[in-house]
Amino acid sequence: MATSSSRSLADWFTAFEQEAFRLETLDDYSQSGGVEAYQEFLAGREQPESYKTAAWLTTVGNATAAGKRVYRVHVLSRPLTDYLRFELSWGYQRNMTAGEEFFILDTTDRESPIPDAPDFWMFDGSAAAVMEYDGSGKYLGSEFADDDRLAEFRSYRDTALAHAVPFTEWWARHGR
Repeated sequence: MATSSSRSLADWFTAFEQEAFRLETLDDYSQSGGVEAYQEFLAGREQPESYKTAAWLTTVGNATAAGKRVYRVHVLSRPLTDYLRFELSWGYQRNMTAGEEFFILDTTDRESPIPDAPDFWMFDGSAAAVMEYDGSGKYLGSEFADDDRLAEFRSYRDTALAHAVPFTEWWARHGR
């Protein structure tokens, strides 16, 4: 397998062999994609067709059809921001149809077990891309962590999963 430095983040979404894991820690990604859909959500309108058929669904669908796992944990607390209401009610529901799995680590009534964890994607436990965002939720890019930090990212993943609940279970209790 090639090292993370020889592949871009986009390359990893087709190159990973077993699993792609995402840790989300922010309350707002509103300037990072789906901006039009977010505005429609806020206005109380229907999902745009372009959002319902986004390329991400093909990426996830191809991976899961090949027996690969795509999953994420979102660390959040209630009350939900407008963006989180959008992401969970539109985005997660949509992405689950392609086979992506979601978990929620709700820190409303407890301390986060991973307070310093960054947003990242991890592929096969062997490459971790740290995601960078500005204060308005705009994606600025990613940088792959050095191999000597991979155990740290695996620990973030494992701890997050150990404290999270499946999204559908959480949504049944706390969704709108």
